[in-house]
Amino acid sequence: MIDYIEKAARKRIREDSGISIKPISVFGTERIVRFAFEYARDNGRKKVTAVHKANIMKFSDGLFLDVAREVAADYPDIGFEDRIIDNMCMQLVQKPELYDVLVLPNLYGDIISDLAAGLIGGLGLAPGANIGKDIAVFEPTHGSAPKYKGMNKVNPLAMILSGVMMLRHIGEREAAGRLETAVAEVMEEGKSVTYDMKPAADDPTAVGTSEVADAIIEKMAR
Repeated sequence: MIDYIEKAARKRIREDSGISIKPISVFGTERIVRFAFEYARDNGRKKVTAVHKANIMKFSDGLFLDVAREVAADYPDIGFEDRIIDNMCMQLVQKPELYDVLVLPNLYGDIISDLAAGLIGGLGLAPGANIGKDIAVFEPTHGSAPKYKGMNKVNPLAMILSGVMMLRHIGEREAAGRLETAVAEVMEEGKSVTYDMKPAADDPTAVGTSEVADAIIEKMAR
């Protein structure tokens, strides 16, 4: 592989180098970008931002950006722009209010999703969805935490908000709105929340997982 690249690109690569291949297809790009625009349209969002490194990775990320622009032309009712990934990280910290729906290749999405979770309070608040053509799975972005099993300690909001996303996906928008509003009220009140949402992790007023759920149920009942 090193020999081939040296001949094709006429650039020397050290013999002790590791090589990774980054395939990005027209099919895969069009599929995910079109999904982003359909999601924006279905959920009343105003803009889609494609995130890339096309200035350096001209054949992979360049393809991603070209296809994204072509797909964007089919959605004149939704705004479109693009950002380079490193600039996007800075923009999200400084001006998150300027962005709505982001569409990115997988690696950049992994990075940005954790950054965005940090902006809203951590992975304990970050819901997730894996949506395919025929099947969808909704789960927190933090994954499982077996060491906390049975301790009634961890923040359940990422799981509950994943449920909100699931309800919207299956068309239960009113139920999703009721649940999301209740979650927002509990968070704003700041009383019945877990340790990770308190000013200090050892705050004695922090409640357990089930108590957060009880508070949300009480808000929904009202």
